[in-house]
Amino acid sequence: MSITTLGIDLAKSVFQLHGVDADGTIVLQKKLRRGAVLDVLGKLEPCLIGMEACATSHHWAREIAALGHDVRLIPPVYVKPYVKRQKNDAADAEAICEAVTRPNMRFVPVKTEEQQGVLVLHRSRDLLMRQRTMILNAIRGHFAEFGIIAAQGPQKVAELVGGLADEGDLGLPETAQSALQALAAQLNGLEQEVRKIERQLLAWHRQNAASQRLETIPGVGLITATALAASVPDPTAFKSGRQFAAYLGLVPRQNSSGGKDLLGHISKMGNRYLRRLLVVGATSVTRRVLSNDTRTGAG
Repeated sequence: MSITTLGIDLAKSVFQLHGVDADGTIVLQKKLRRGAVLDVLGKLEPCLIGMEACATSHHWAREIAALGHDVRLIPPVYVKPYVKRQKNDAADAEAICEAVTRPNMRFVPVKTEEQQGVLVLHRSRDLLMRQRTMILNAIRGHFAEFGIIAAQGPQKVAELVGGLADEGDLGLPETAQSALQALAAQLNGLEQEVRKIERQLLAWHRQNAASQRLETIPGVGLITATALAASVPDPTAFKSGRQFAAYLGLVPRQNSSGGKDLLGHISKMGNRYLRRLLVVGATSVTRRVLSNDTRTGAG
């Protein structure tokens, strides 16, 4: 059995394999349990292996590449056109096997464990920040029910909660005070965890030359720099800045035909987290420039 190209449809427990030889003849169609994948692939001669990029694909790409195979990850949206009629594991594996051989196919660079670890820090921080916002809004709303209004900003809510702990009585029922103190304790714990994650990101940033160079860009700080450095391990995969913008979803959606260019709204089909960080940074720079122009009287 001489397999030159192999498509693997990843799953939680059962993986589907589809292999072809140099002539494109199907020589392998097989389901494997998770624990048997590396044993089977280790017995094959080195070949081209394609998989859809997903949450577990980078781990499997590293493990399979260590066996001597050439592993490539494909965005799922680029595999879909090769699926024939029905959607099932066998059809998906066949489509992956076909797509990975296309000369103009775009692939996802395989991330290292270190890069994935940094991205876990970012996702954890993002989740904690969302929870922090939820608790801040809840505290503000509960105080408002009793006619106590906090000024705008997280610090004002923290001061209000601090006053509840110090004074012990803001005209609130005891039941409401106990509930608000519980929320305040949760808020304090979240803030401590966020600071801990940010210290870990700072430590990694100081050891990563690419992240430090990115921080020199106006509007790019510690969070954006580390996220970019970890998310894009190989910038040479993009031929231009426009290609990178398309990867982020910062380009218009096209529906052009017959020589007529029809451009729609921003597609927003890329990495949402990176796009949000970059948009926030660009907005900050723009506001700073406008503020300086206003102060200097520039037109």
